[in-house]
Amino acid sequence: MPEGPEIRRAADNLEKAIKGKPLTEAWFAFPHLQRFAADLAGERVDAIETRGKALLTHFSNGLTLYSHNQLYGVWRVVNADENPQSTRILRVRLQTQDKAILLYSASDIEMLTAEGLAQHPFLLRVGPDVLDMTLTAEMVKERLLSTRFRRRQFSGLLLDQAFLAGLGNYLRVEILWHTGLAPSHKAADLTQTQLDALADALLAVPRLSYTTRGKVNEKRHHGALFSFKVFHRAGKKCERCGGIIEKTTLSSRPFYWCPGCQH
Repeated sequence: MPEGPEIRRAADNLEKAIKGKPLTEAWFAFPHLQRFAADLAGERVDAIETRGKALLTHFSNGLTLYSHNQLYGVWRVVNADENPQSTRILRVRLQTQDKAILLYSASDIEMLTAEGLAQHPFLLRVGPDVLDMTLTAEMVKERLLSTRFRRRQFSGLLLDQAFLAGLGNYLRVEILWHTGLAPSHKAADLTQTQLDALADALLAVPRLSYTTRGKVNEKRHHGALFSFKVFHRAGKKCERCGGIIEKTTLSSRPFYWCPGCQH
């Protein structure tokens, strides 16, 4: 499943295609959304925001389209009036004079007012987004040490979107290797030096992934140009200590680590 950096890059592509351009067509498959099609005629997309793995498409009339791709949803950019052949089911089409963006297969889609946006259950539940550049390492450290999270093992905490939105399995693996921490650790047990390093990595690793994974290489995980140190490298030597990387399962997800240097 794509994680925060992949979702943000997808949002960047959607914005590049239609942001600021008058909509010539808005089409929705679901009956509860169809009444909004007329309201969006001539309106513009002001911004496409990400909250972890959710996309918020903000329109110039104050409405916001909430969508969550979950396992199967995918956005596509096409030329205006293009109707590509696909085995997927089209859910949303937003079109301008020259481009259209299409959402396929997703089922979690809503149109929200400002009040609805402020009260949306998923958005209230998720934590700060790791790609929000106003989020600092000091704020992350405070969150790590909060009563809610300080005694949670990192194996589960770093997958919990309520802690930090946009994290996921490959980021969990790389962050813990980068800081030399075992997945069984908790923030309450760390030294100040370890806490500082972890807080920094929780932002630096996903942001590095976002900036370096934009070109497609079909032979790499999610097309990654991001350099994995341990993820999918079971049986290979650790770049840091020369030990052998191992694979196990933690929180129902494959986990890769180096017992030689993650203590």
